[in-house]
Amino acid sequence: MPLRNRLRLLAVSGLALFTVSASLPPASAHETRTHHPSGGGLSAVIRYTEYGIPHIVARDYANLGFGNGWAQAADQVCTLADGFVTLRGERSRYFGADAAPDGSLSSATKNLSSDLYFRGVRDSRTVEKLLATPAPAGPGRDVKELQRGWAAGYNAWLAQNRITDPACRGARWVRPVTALDVAERAFALSVLGGQGRGIDGITAALPPAAAPSASVPATPSPERAAEAAAELLSTQNADMGSNAVAFRGSTTAGGRGLLLGNPHYPWQGGRRFWQSQQTIPGELNAAGGSLLGSATLSIGHNADVAWSHTVATGVTLNLHQLTLAPDDPTVYLVDGKRRRMTARTVSVAVAGGPDVTRTQWWTAYGPVVTSLGAGLPLPWTRASAYALNDPNAVNLRSGDTALGFSRARSTAGIKEALRRTQGLPWVNTIAADSSGHTFFSQSQVLPRITDDLAARCSTPLGKVTYPSSGLAVLDGSRSDCAPGSDPDAVQPGIFGPGRMPTVENTPYVENSNDSAWLANADAPVTGYERVFGTVGTPRSMRTRGAVEDVAAMAGRGRLTVADLQKQQFADRAPAGDLVAADLARACAALPGGTATASSGAAVDVSEACAVLRDWDRAVDTGSRGALLFDRFWRRAAAVPAAELWKVPFSPAAPVSTPRTLNTSAPGVLTALADAVAELRGAGVALDAPLGAHQSVLRGTKRIPVGGGTEALGVWNKTEGVWDAATASYTDVSTGSSYIQAVGWDGSRCPVARTLLTYAQSSNPASPHYSDQTELYSAERWVTSRFCEKDIVRSPELTVVRVRERR
Repeated sequence: MPLRNRLRLLAVSGLALFTVSASLPPASAHETRTHHPSGGGLSAVIRYTEYGIPHIVARDYANLGFGNGWAQAADQVCTLADGFVTLRGERSRYFGADAAPDGSLSSATKNLSSDLYFRGVRDSRTVEKLLATPAPAGPGRDVKELQRGWAAGYNAWLAQNRITDPACRGARWVRPVTALDVAERAFALSVLGGQGRGIDGITAALPPAAAPSASVPATPSPERAAEAAAELLSTQNADMGSNAVAFRGSTTAGGRGLLLGNPHYPWQGGRRFWQSQQTIPGELNAAGGSLLGSATLSIGHNADVAWSHTVATGVTLNLHQLTLAPDDPTVYLVDGKRRRMTARTVSVAVAGGPDVTRTQWWTAYGPVVTSLGAGLPLPWTRASAYALNDPNAVNLRSGDTALGFSRARSTAGIKEALRRTQGLPWVNTIAADSSGHTFFSQSQVLPRITDDLAARCSTPLGKVTYPSSGLAVLDGSRSDCAPGSDPDAVQPGIFGPGRMPTVENTPYVENSNDSAWLANADAPVTGYERVFGTVGTPRSMRTRGAVEDVAAMAGRGRLTVADLQKQQFADRAPAGDLVAADLARACAALPGGTATASSGAAVDVSEACAVLRDWDRAVDTGSRGALLFDRFWRRAAAVPAAELWKVPFSPAAPVSTPRTLNTSAPGVLTALADAVAELRGAGVALDAPLGAHQSVLRGTKRIPVGGGTEALGVWNKTEGVWDAATASYTDVSTGSSYIQAVGWDGSRCPVARTLLTYAQSSNPASPHYSDQTELYSAERWVTSRFCEKDIVRSPELTVVRVRERR
C-alpha cells in the first residue's frame, strides 16, 4: 500500500477512539484542511466522501451540532440565510412587501403577511416559552444542545469563509444566528399545516368595524366550502408527498428487513434535504437526510434500523366558530361568559416606505382567522368569527422524536421514541430493522377531534367540512366542545399514542400519502377517527400502483436491496396500464382520424394512435409516447370519475377500481386532440423521448430526468415546470428527493444505497451542485459509506477539522 494511503488509514481509523480529550491527527498535508482557531470553543471533525457527503464526528451534542451547522452552511448558506430572514420577519425590509416567499416555512402569499406572523411569534416569545417547558412536553436537553451548536457552527462558517454563491454574495441580510433562530425554524416547520397554512387569514383579520366593507368575503355555499376544504387539505394536491415501504424478513433473501424511502419534496428552497452522517462515539451513529436548518436527521438509518416518513392525511388544525358579544366584536362568549380577545400589535419594516403596523387577534383557542386560502373565506362579522386551533403551536418536540429514531436499535425502539416524544406534526413513519421487523404508524400531533365530538359540536359549516376533509368547525361558545385529552398524551388536547393507526410485522407496510387504511392491503386498518383520514374511499393512482408493486414483490420473496433499487426506477405509469390501450383503440376507430379540440377545431390524431399503442407504459427518459400521454392524462383526469370510468370504485376492490376508460365520456377524446395540437404547435414529435422534453438546467447543461406527475401514479414522482413555447418540462418543482434503499446482510454494516436527486449544494460554484442529479438522470446510486472501514477507503476522502474562534 502506498505511504500516503497508509497514513490516511492510520489517521482516520483513529476516529473510532475519538473521545472528549482526543481529536483526529492530520492525515497528510494534501488531505486535511484545518481551520485554525484563535482560541477554544466548539469543534468537530468532518470527513467528506464522494459527492460531498459529510461524516461528522464530535465529542457531544453541542459539538455535533457545531459540525452540522458548519457543513450545512458550506453547502447551503444562501438558502439557509433566506430562511432566517423569514423567521426574523424581515422579508419586506429586504425583498419588498408584495413579493412572495419561497413557501418553505409557511403558506403566506406575500412577504408582508409572512413578516407580520413571524414577527408576532418573536415578539410574543412563543418559542422561548416552549424551550422553557420541561420535557417530555417540551424539548429535551440534547436537542437544545444540538441547536446551540448548530447556530455556533453556522456562525463560525460565516466568520471564516467567503460566500461564493451569487444568490447571497455580499447581501446585507446574511447575518449570524442564535440557537433561538434554529428553534424558531423547527417551530415554523411544526405549524406548517396549521397556523402556517392560515397566515394570510391571521394577519388580515380585522374586527368588522375596522374592516372596509369591500374586504369582507362572502360566506361560501356549503357545497363549495366542502369542496374547498377537501382541496385545501388533500395530500394529493400538496407540494410535499412521499412513498415508503418496509418488507418483513419473511419476504427477503436474508431474513432481515428492507426499507425503501422515496420522499417527494421541493427541489428548490428551504425544504430541501441535505445528507450527512452524525457520530458521537459510543453514543450516536446514524446517517440520512435532514431538512435544511435541522440539527437532527429527518429520514435515515443506523446499524440496526432504517426509517422514512410520508406526508400523512391527518388534519393538524381545527376551527372554533365564536359567538361574539352584541356590543363588542372583540369579545366572545363561552358558556354565556364574556372573554376578551388579546390584541397583538406587530410592526415590520418595509423597503422604500414606512413601517407597517397591524394588530392580530388571539383567543383561548388560537388566532382569529378570516380565511384558509382563497377558496375558504371565514368572515368576521358582528355576530361571529373563527379561531384556529393548532396543537403543534405548542409542540417543539420533533427534534426529540428524530433523535430518538437515530438512537433506536429496532422498530420497537422507533415505536418507543414516538410514544415517549409525540413530536411529529404531519408525517407517518415506516421502518424496518435488521431482525426482520416492519412498522407503520400514523403518529401525529392532531387536535383530539373524535367523530362523536364532531357530531355533537359541529357548526353548519363543520357539518360539511368534517366529512369531506376532516376539518372540524366546532361551536366555540360551549366549553364542552373543546378537544378533550387522552391520558397517555404529553400535552392537553391531542390524541395519545394508543389512538394512533399502527401496523406491525406484516409482510409489507407501505404508504403513498393516502390514509392508513391500506398500509397493508391484506390487513386493512380501520377504527380511527375521521380527522386521521378516510376508510373505504378511492385511493390515489400512486397508492394503487404502489400497493400493486410492493404486494407483488412481497409475494415473490427473496428480496434484496437491488430489488428496492429496481422499484425506485421502474418508472411504471399505472394510469398508462389502465388507459393507454383503450385510448389507442378508440383513437384508431375515429372517423377520418380526427377528434375535436376544446377550441372546436378538428385535429388529426391518427398518428397518436400508434404512438399510444407502442408506448412502453413507463416514464423513463427514453420512453416514446410518455410525453403525449402525460399531456393527455393531465386533461382527461379532470373528467369526473363517475364519467371517466366504466367500472366504478368498490371498497371491496380498492386497488383495482375504478377501471376501464370510458372513451365516449365528454372530454376524453377532446383531451387527446388538445394534447396532439399542443405538441405539434411547438414542433415536438408525438413520439419524442421523454428525456428530450423533461429536464433540469444545471449551469449550461440540460440534464434529462425521468419520473412523472402525481396523476400518472408513478412511484418516482416528478412534477415538472411546463414551458408552453417549447412544449417541455424545463425544471422540477417537486419530486423524488432524498432516496434510500436499506437492508442488512448479517455483517456489522448495513447495506445502503442513497441518492439526493438535486445534490448537496445549491451553489453553482460547488462541485456538488449537480453531481447527484447526473446520477439520478442515469438511474445510478451512491453506495453508503457508513462503517469506518468504508469511510477511510473512500478515494475522495477529505478530512476537515472545524473550530469556533473565541
